[in-house]
Amino acid sequence: MNDEFKGKSGKVKVMYVRGEEEGSKRGENPRTGKGGVRPKGDRRPSRDAESKPRGGRDRDVAPGDSPWRTISRAPSAVDDKPDHGGISGKSYIDPEQIRRQRMEETRVYGENACQALFQSRPDCIVRAWFVQGVTPRFRDALKWMAANRKAYHVVDEAELAKASGTEHHGGVCFLIKKRSGMPVREWLAKAPAKDCVLALEDIGNPHNLGGIMRSCAHFGAKGLLVQDASLLESGAAVRTAEGGAEHVQAISDESFAAGLNAFRRAGYTIVTTSSHQGQLLSNVELPAKMVLVLGQESEGLSDSTLEQGDLSVSIGGTGNVESLNVSVATGILLAEWWRQNA
Repeated sequence: MNDEFKGKSGKVKVMYVRGEEEGSKRGENPRTGKGGVRPKGDRRPSRDAESKPRGGRDRDVAPGDSPWRTISRAPSAVDDKPDHGGISGKSYIDPEQIRRQRMEETRVYGENACQALFQSRPDCIVRAWFVQGVTPRFRDALKWMAANRKAYHVVDEAELAKASGTEHHGGVCFLIKKRSGMPVREWLAKAPAKDCVLALEDIGNPHNLGGIMRSCAHFGAKGLLVQDASLLESGAAVRTAEGGAEHVQAISDESFAAGLNAFRRAGYTIVTTSSHQGQLLSNVELPAKMVLVLGQESEGLSDSTLEQGDLSVSIGGTGNVESLNVSVATGILLAEWWRQNA
């Protein structure tokens, strides 16, 4: 028996020796009268008894007398995971490798966000999608991607919504490599004399994070101590930041508390915030080097984090609402730090 992979259909050609009974069953074509097994004395002679015809097969052997018969069957279970050795471009790819790669990548969208990302770190771009209307404004990005063999696609609105995962894509989407958080020790090694770092405890809403990054970029706060650096690179957060995400750096440590302690040992003042207690912001002199600690709106800062604070401040107001949105409060606090220390 001889197995051989043939054709684009994925079928396997199998040849095996024909039995005697099987050979006798082949009849002639009822319409033409041809075919069937020739009588032994009625075989067609070869043109040259001394030479073999084309194909190397003896022409005097009738088709019915051939010891081979060919059938086709679907590939068996052993063919489910072929390895073509890379020659045809269809080599087997490890699913675990794909999973790890997807964990290292994220999608960002929005025209201002993608323009800022391209200007800041183009090498992190893996792939891009555009609608036709924005391509003139991304002319430089398209030229760079073509020169550096980065894949990009000009698609319609529906296809871009599918690629980005949202209808609020702003006409462009980049698939990028994620940035990791910088260790506190590395940040401290290059920190300027005047440095305001934000520490965000349990803030996960991407729109709030985007608003916070936008205020940080505006008022010159470049470091964000967070528990999960990847949250700052979500598509919604980067789009809301409108380019501000490229002007801040995620900072991380073994734990949130360990990060605050490291900054305190380096001479930073830990400033906590509260809606109901603490000194009024208008009456406080904010230090040039400080860590401004903010918590989620519903719960605020945890008791353990409040205890780590060297200074507690609050924002005065009418009291008609329980508290300000955390991104709005961040803007007010940073504006005061900028006014005093810029």
